[in-house]
Amino acid sequence: MADTPSGGPGSPGKPPKEMSMEVRLLLAFILMGLVMFLSQYYFKGLYPTAPAKTATTEPAGAGAPSGPSGSTTPQPAETPAASTAPALPATRAEVRPNLVIDNGFYRVSFSNQGANVRAWQMKHFTGNDEKPLELANTSAPSEFPFSFQIPGNDALAHKLNWAWFSETSDPDGLGVTYLYSDGHTTARKSFHFHRNSYLSQISTEVTNDGAPVNHLIEWRGGFGDLTIANASGAGQSIYYDLAANKLVTQNVRSVKNGPISASGNYSFVGLSDNYFAAVFLPQHDGLMQATTFADTVPTPLEKQAAPFAGIALSEATGNDFELFVGPKDIELMKSINPKLEQVVYFGWMSVLAKPLFLVVNWVNDHLIHGFGWSIIVVTIAINFILFPLKLSNFKSMKKMQALKPQIDAINAKYKNLKITDPRKGEQNQEVMDLYKKYGVNPMGGCFPMLIQIPFFIAFYEVFTVAVQMRGAHWLWVTDLSQAEHITPHILPLIMIASQFFMQKITPQPNSDPSQQKMMQFMPLMFGFMFYNFASGLVLYYLTSNLVQMGQQWFFNHTHLAADAANSVAPPKKKDRK
Repeated sequence: MADTPSGGPGSPGKPPKEMSMEVRLLLAFILMGLVMFLSQYYFKGLYPTAPAKTATTEPAGAGAPSGPSGSTTPQPAETPAASTAPALPATRAEVRPNLVIDNGFYRVSFSNQGANVRAWQMKHFTGNDEKPLELANTSAPSEFPFSFQIPGNDALAHKLNWAWFSETSDPDGLGVTYLYSDGHTTARKSFHFHRNSYLSQISTEVTNDGAPVNHLIEWRGGFGDLTIANASGAGQSIYYDLAANKLVTQNVRSVKNGPISASGNYSFVGLSDNYFAAVFLPQHDGLMQATTFADTVPTPLEKQAAPFAGIALSEATGNDFELFVGPKDIELMKSINPKLEQVVYFGWMSVLAKPLFLVVNWVNDHLIHGFGWSIIVVTIAINFILFPLKLSNFKSMKKMQALKPQIDAINAKYKNLKITDPRKGEQNQEVMDLYKKYGVNPMGGCFPMLIQIPFFIAFYEVFTVAVQMRGAHWLWVTDLSQAEHITPHILPLIMIASQFFMQKITPQPNSDPSQQKMMQFMPLMFGFMFYNFASGLVLYYLTSNLVQMGQQWFFNHTHLAADAANSVAPPKKKDRK
């Protein structure tokens, strides 16, 4: 975060309401299907790990704030009556260099002014800037507090967030305890990390003349992978409500009118983006308080400020949490707390997306050892499982092609009619009766596209939330979860070419030049839509096209195609005697 902290929240942003990408994809497919279907009415009738390091230090000036400022974070409701326990003697103000703890999985930088976190850098993940991924927003301006500060606009919070704490490192170099006292107010913050683990422990306590003081701790100003485009749209606060037995999420749109506070018996509280999470797991039963904010801040990638979700939480007078900061890996999170598995949410198509991911992940782990090739193998398997359905569609399309002379004869009867003429209904009815007689589906041409919609959306969700796909390589593709980093994007161009070729080998029930010309634009429309999609998603669709081309070629060169055409041929004259 910025070097000069302050407690005031940012002005909540008011992003425009947008349809989700899943809805956009579904609408795109539906519109394309309608174009293919309705155009046939228009054109003459229906046609169809590294070793752990001990604590190191950074220069004293790094991350040191320059002046105080207030905060508007709400405080817990009450402070218990004072006890007779004496306060500690006043600690001596001492400016110390920032302390860096490296546990093998991440490097965390602490300042003894306010006893807060200045940076949380992942060692095994990189951002789009090719640098180790920083989960804290180091570009947040001075009006936003640092992570693990005590929020509030009162004198107590102001004092503690600007005080110089004494600093005591653990002997193993994997922890630190900060202590402050002015003879009346005492504050203690302890952090301890596990070697080569995404788990740590954090505890805080504040007393005033020996009486425990209710207080929160916070992570504000942005969290997650801030090197991606539209990083603010991926962030959200999360908590698991044990009473309701459900995961509750709040994004910046939820708090556009101001912070939202909630309390209850929670299994965990925290923040997440598409691939990473920071969740606090209470070590004791009891009520927790959680407040969600919308902080409008710039990021290292985007200098234009955008709203990010922030969180403040407490266990009342003292906080004792197990803290997970790391990738949203299903098995990893389930091993920590079974409820954490729900943080990896595959969207409204999760009934298909989650099993699809588990299958691809299994193939990668046990057979192929490469996610790109695993996607190809699973896509081929899906297409062969669906081949019986496709075979029925191939036969229907072949029948429609063979029926064209009879349809042309019907159209010739009504060729001089205007589109508003009532007898046009008779024309359409004759065509439909012909289709019905021979068991032909006029929408058969849309079937290959329609059957891919649920799998397409499911794969989209997989690439959106499965951290295993993040940074996965395949041939020239450096990250299957993002669009290709080279220009032009090669996979979408190959996909366009495959669709043009597939049109050539697919039976065409209508030879009207105008309609054929219009249909030739469909691959270009798909190419435009897919150009900036995740490379893995394009790889899936391209593989599906190639498999379908092979299946269509196989059908065209078997007796099945001839049998389908002959089944709708009009009887010869000698057979009518």
